[in-house]
Amino acid sequence: MVTAGIARSNGFALHALTINYNQRHAVELQAAAQIAAALGAVRHIVLPLDLRRFGGSALTDDIAVPKQGVGEGIPITYVPARNTIFLSVALGWAEALGARDIFIGINALDYSGYPDCRPNFLHAFETMANLATKAGVEGDRFTIHAPLLQMSKADIAREAARLCLDAGQSWSCYDPTAEGLHCGLCDSCRLRSKGFHEAGLPDPTRYAAAPAS
Repeated sequence: MVTAGIARSNGFALHALTINYNQRHAVELQAAAQIAAALGAVRHIVLPLDLRRFGGSALTDDIAVPKQGVGEGIPITYVPARNTIFLSVALGWAEALGARDIFIGINALDYSGYPDCRPNFLHAFETMANLATKAGVEGDRFTIHAPLLQMSKADIAREAARLCLDAGQSWSCYDPTAEGLHCGLCDSCRLRSKGFHEAGLPDPTRYAAAPAS
């Protein structure tokens, strides 16, 4: 949401892509549709791509989502090659659209356990994009933008406020309750709550349990 808000504020028309990869936290699909409408996206495509067929992650397999707090190393919520897959699909749509700027909302600073949320991954993907496409080899180059990459979660919360975005529309939780609440205990909930707290902003999120630090 914040990435799209930044893109819009910089004069870009928004073409929003959501991947329905049969993730555990499918409620985020509803949030994505609401946000795309609120931001005035020209088009919002929800593309089915069932990564549950592969498994290998607590988000796409029958593996419990960790609730004990943010740890070291690559967590079990890592989905194999997810951002590479997402960016590849976005690249295909961008080339078909004639768009050359691709925005992705990854963040490395507060939580750098995921290998596909690092600056060197983005640089490598951008190089590949310009080697692997008709547009790229003809000199009409693609740029991959990740404006949140080096922001803290508090910075991101402040940016949402600066852009007058309704942060309550966004979704973070990996393991939502049947009632559609953030669980409050997964890594993503803990980091989200911490961000609002450190930013000195009210947290509009509805949690089933109060997040711990």
